[in-house]
Amino acid sequence: MAAVAVVLLIFGTSYAAMIRRRPAAGAAYPQIARGLGRPAALTGAWLALAGYHAIQFGLYALAGQAAAPLLHSWFGATVPWWAVAAGCWAVVAFCGTLRLEFAAMLIAILTVAEAGVLAGLAGASVVRPAGGRIEPSTYLPADLSGIDRPLLGLLLAVAVLAFAGFETVGTYAEEARDPHRTAGRAVRLAVVLLMLLLAGVTWSLVVAAGPRGVAGRAAARGPELLFALADDRLAPWAVTIGRLMLFTGLLAAILAVHHAIARYLFALGRERVLPAVLGNVSRRTRAPRAASLTQSLIAGAALLGAVVAGAGASARTARWLTVGGSLAILVLLLLAAMAALLHLNRVPGRENVWSRFVAPVVSTVSLGVLVYLAFLNLAALLGVPAGSPWVVVVLAGLGGCLVTGSVHALVLRSARPVLYAGIGLGGAAMVITPSGPPVDDKSRADAESKANAGNKADGKSRADANSGADVGPPPAEASAGGIKNRHSENPWSGNTPPGTPEVSPDEPADGEPATDEPAGGEPAKVPRQRTPGAHRPERIHPEVNS
Repeated sequence: MAAVAVVLLIFGTSYAAMIRRRPAAGAAYPQIARGLGRPAALTGAWLALAGYHAIQFGLYALAGQAAAPLLHSWFGATVPWWAVAAGCWAVVAFCGTLRLEFAAMLIAILTVAEAGVLAGLAGASVVRPAGGRIEPSTYLPADLSGIDRPLLGLLLAVAVLAFAGFETVGTYAEEARDPHRTAGRAVRLAVVLLMLLLAGVTWSLVVAAGPRGVAGRAAARGPELLFALADDRLAPWAVTIGRLMLFTGLLAAILAVHHAIARYLFALGRERVLPAVLGNVSRRTRAPRAASLTQSLIAGAALLGAVVAGAGASARTARWLTVGGSLAILVLLLLAAMAALLHLNRVPGRENVWSRFVAPVVSTVSLGVLVYLAFLNLAALLGVPAGSPWVVVVLAGLGGCLVTGSVHALVLRSARPVLYAGIGLGGAAMVITPSGPPVDDKSRADAESKANAGNKADGKSRADANSGADVGPPPAEASAGGIKNRHSENPWSGNTPPGTPEVSPDEPADGEPATDEPAGGEPAKVPRQRTPGAHRPERIHPEVNS
């Protein structure tokens, strides 16, 4: 547990450095775009959406299981899991549209309450250990040479999946009071708190059940082991409070995952990678309301489909969903670590060598090893035989995310190059205008002299043609909706109103003499994109980047 926490803390250093440079609602999505490119960014976005949805569905199943003992002890009624899940869904759908401060406060209160109760249960187990004393083998480091390598790899994979979700605090970076520092610090603080809580509760279970009996009791009682040990040491009301806090903690986790998904959808909608309506925010709360409601509809449709199909919620089903989703998030973290390594060194900033190079290298290698171990022990993580269809389903889901992201990027690159250029830029896309071949001074002087001679000859012929005839007024300037001067505006700029007839840069406008230099004798300024990516010039109207 401690080794995995150290790896994630090192990862948090480069993760915080990337957030500090450009806070964004999509968290890892814009970071991967800057480091690995746009196709990898879309792949990471689809991994995040699929992984967080799977984790959320698993949490809904766990909530239904956690509420069953409470409802039976209070009301003597057996409530189906989907009824509990529907109630949780309604609470999450309502809280998802509130101002972030209120939602974050609710999550914090529920999480702190759950952590306090878990700490109390763990303390009771430590005060009354098995056999009347705490054996040294419960806290002294074990001899790793005596542990099989496959088992050690499985333990490391389980440990890293237990931390899934700590990176979601990065999705709130844009809404924080100090966007450049708060989210990065919160990531590392979340890792430390999770490590202390998970390690403390796990150690208390070993102390209470005994180092030689904990494995058997855990296999027999499963997720009920904590409360089974508490029943022997605490009053029934204390155990009931513990169960209640577990349920509220699951509700807080569902709400936190909901906010993470909503902000990923908002980031993709704002850049019009997904429908632009997802980028709308509430005028009153400034929350991504459209994305939040969309996520609620997706979760509601999934729950309704499970009920219609007659699916039951069990701890085993929740395990399959959460493990599959956590594995997708683990791959996402690996992509983010690689992106930080490339971007921080390709575009050096104020970061020191540790933040810019050492930490990204260590986190990339370590996360790569953990991803390999997780895939190697996937069947054991899912709790199924090696040839189980669930192994194929999880692998197919991850492969589907990779294919979907790559195809999505290729479609945008060919059909919507302006939107493709804006991936990872938060909706502020600028397009490269390819420049012509370099021209030396002599060639430029010859071209200017020929152009001047042509203009003089053209003016003389027009004067001869109009001699003795009534000369009308000069061509009137276009109204506010038209083009005032062909050379006064860049034909690829965002100042051209929608519906204005396009004028070719190679042809003069009506009533205007042909000339190679704009008014004032200065060449027209051509916008350049700071992050290359557009592959042909496009006319950008204001509504494209709005």
